[in-house]
Amino acid sequence: MFFTRTAKPLPTADTALPGRGTRPFPLSERHLVLDAPLVTDEVPAGLEVAIFGLGCFWGAEEVFWQVPGVWSTSVGYAGGLTPHPSYEEVCSGQTGHTEAVRVVFDPARVSYADLVKAFLEVHDPTQGMRQGNDVGTQYRSAIYWTTPEQEAVARDLLTRYQPALTERGYGEITTEVAPAPDYYYAEDYHQQYLAKNPHGYRCHSATGVPFPAEG
Repeated sequence: MFFTRTAKPLPTADTALPGRGTRPFPLSERHLVLDAPLVTDEVPAGLEVAIFGLGCFWGAEEVFWQVPGVWSTSVGYAGGLTPHPSYEEVCSGQTGHTEAVRVVFDPARVSYADLVKAFLEVHDPTQGMRQGNDVGTQYRSAIYWTTPEQEAVARDLLTRYQPALTERGYGEITTEVAPAPDYYYAEDYHQQYLAKNPHGYRCHSATGVPFPAEG
């Protein structure tokens, strides 16, 4: 991954890179681990989509493809202004995107709430434009909801998680919560990166704070 020590401010429509009209690279047809379709713009009936940003998307995707009930995952760029950006453009801080994981899941097997709890526990949602040593706008924490029900669940869980973080000395949650924006698939070599490179880089910035038990 690209490492920088200072995070630029998010670009505006006037300063963002122009991008392009179509994806400039091919993608594999199948998910390397789950053997499901990789490009899932139209999902099968009964499945739902969740989109999360939680730092370097290599390790983030690995977390979710291991969750029972997840049908497919991909990594890409979300929350920015530049259409169909490249990885290098996103890393420049001039597209506004964060590295994201798109999760297609079966709600009969795993709830959206459980996915959000996993998201919260495997990264630090209080760090702003960074995760650990990875500094930049592309590493910000984000939940992009695809239904109003998802938004309600996400906001409730963030509210419930904050006291546990505060008790352990962490600051305010900085996770961006917004409607799902355009999602642009990342280059093929990023997809299921840690299945292709088992000893590859993983961001280790989890707080170690478990989500509070019910009741």
